[in-house]
Order: sequence, then structure tokens, then C-alpha cells
Amino acid sequence: MKLLCLVVALCFGVGAMAGKYSRDVNEPKSSDGQKLEFRIAKLDQVWNKANRMQLSPVRQSELHSDLKIQEKDELQWKKLKVEGLDENGEKEAQLRRNFNVILAKYGMDGKRDTRSMESNHLKDHDIKEGDTFEDPRLDKLWNKAKTSGKFSSEEMMSLKREFQHHKDKTHEYNILMDTISRTEEIHKNEISALEGDTKEHVLHQKHSDLKQKMSDLNQGFERLRKISREGFSTDSEFREPRVIELWEAAKRANLSDNELDSLKEELRHFETKVEKHSHYQEQLELSHQKLQHVESLGDKEHIKRNQEKYNTIAEKTREMGYKMKKHMQDLSNKISREGLEHNEL
Repeated sequence: MKLLCLVVALCFGVGAMAGKYSRDVNEPKSSDGQKLEFRIAKLDQVWNKANRMQLSPVRQSELHSDLKIQEKDELQWKKLKVEGLDENGEKEAQLRRNFNVILAKYGMDGKRDTRSMESNHLKDHDIKEGDTFEDPRLDKLWNKAKTSGKFSSEEMMSLKREFQHHKDKTHEYNILMDTISRTEEIHKNEISALEGDTKEHVLHQKHSDLKQKMSDLNQGFERLRKISREGFSTDSEFREPRVIELWEAAKRANLSDNELDSLKEELRHFETKVEKHSHYQEQLELSHQKLQHVESLGDKEHIKRNQEKYNTIAEKTREMGYKMKKHMQDLSNKISREGLEHNEL
């Protein structure tokens, strides 16, 4: 009996050690044994650099989510490469573009970016006279909407979110355009002598993602123009700009009524996820402000408690941000794939 107990105890011990060993192996660490945030070295280097920059807590959280998505995509691509499923290198080139876009988006590409990207959705409720979206067309539409008398204060908040979303999408498009034209050697000889609209046309022919983003921007602007002129529709399905964008894309994708109904339900769940993430971003900003206030008072015990609370909220916000962006990526791919299948029939 004692022997049996000893064997069982040894088995449990080995199992526990194996579990701990497995976690230790899977958890990325640097050469000096320090835990790494990302399994891919270049992503970890970007994250460490970001920690030395003066990014706002929400912006830093957004970067973390973007890097997690990049890590997921690169690890998936490595499996594809081993299986010989990226022979033409198209996926690899796209991943390289995505990484360069992240660097440019967060000001880490070594190039001074004069375009503002501090899209602070936390200030949606604070609609000021001096609001500007850095685009004369958007500013004109916004001022027209503000003076039309068609919108309640709540509708103005929703409308401003949509305008801000369009501004951010325009910024991302410009970054992608600039990244492709600067970093891809394949275009050097082909477009070096071209300028302006001609150069942009050539890039569009080469890159479907640029074409799609430009198409989305044009459709998004038309939607804003229609809302500014006619007001919100009483039967609007969704509130969040990212969800609205996906729903509009789904309606253009030639899907069946059953597929649209199924997708609509999924988008409702996604919208809940987006709103929950936005709430955590607000809490993160408030927690950071409180931490700064406590630090100015110098009470070490109070600082420690607030720092722990801030760290917990920051980690949860990053986790939710990644899940939200992954879900959006999956939905976008699903809409594109199903739409393509219908068009081929």
C-alpha cells in the first residue's frame, strides 16, 4: 500500500513538473531569462521601444493588440511556408507591409508624421466649436450637421464617432499608401517616373488591399454625406462605426437573406464586444489619471495599490483589444470569402 501511494505521489509530482516545464518552455524568454512579451523578437523589440515612448495608455494598449494580431498572422504564415503554401511570397509581402504600417502608425518608422493619429474617442461627449477632422470635406459636412438642428446630443455623439472613424481610416490608408510606395522595391522602376494620380493608379492595380481601402473610404464618405443631409435612419441596425462598416460590406457582398440574418446576429455580439472594450479603455484612462494624481502626493502605499489596479486594467484592456480585433479580422475575412463564393456562382 505504501509503495502504491509512493508511485501515485511520484506520478503527480512528475505531472506537475511536466506541466510547469511545458509552461516554461512555451513562455518566451530572453537570453538572460527575462520573460518576453512576444515570441517574435522584432515584435518584442517594438514593444520595448514603445514602453520608452510617451504613448498614452489607450494608444499603448492599441499597439499591444496590433502586435498580437501581427504575431498570430506571422506564426500562421510560418506553418504555411513549411507546407509550401506561400510559394509566390504574397502572404509574406503582406505581413511585411502590415508590420511597416504598425511602425508608421505609432511613429516608430523613423519618419516624422505630421498627420495626427491621437484619435481620442474618450472625448466623444465633448463636442467643441473648434472640432476639425483634418479634411476640408469632413469639416464642411460636420459643420453642416452641427447647424442643421436635425440631431439630438446623443445622435451628435454617434455621428462624431463615425466622423472620427472615417478620419482614422483615411490616416491608415495614407500610411499604407506611403509604406507600399517607400518599401517595396518591386515598384521602384515601374513608378519612379510617375507622379500624383498616375502613381496611385499603378499602386492600386498592384495591391487589392489599397483598392479595397479606397473603395471603403469612398463608400464611408457617401454614408456620412447622406446622414448629414437626411439624419439617422430610424431602423439603423448598429451604433458602432466598425460594426456599421462590416454590415454595409456584408450587404454589398451578394449574400442570401439567411446568411445576412446569421451575420447580423454575429455582428450584434461583436458590437457588444466593441462597446465593452471601449468601456475598458475609458477605465484605463481614468485609472492612469488617478495614478498620476496619487504619484504627485508621494504616498508609497497608495501608489502601490493604484499601480496594481492600473496594471490589472491595462492587461484586461490589451486582452480584450486583441480579441476584438481578431473577431473583426475574422468577420471581415468571412464576408469577403462568402461574397467571393457568391460572385463565382
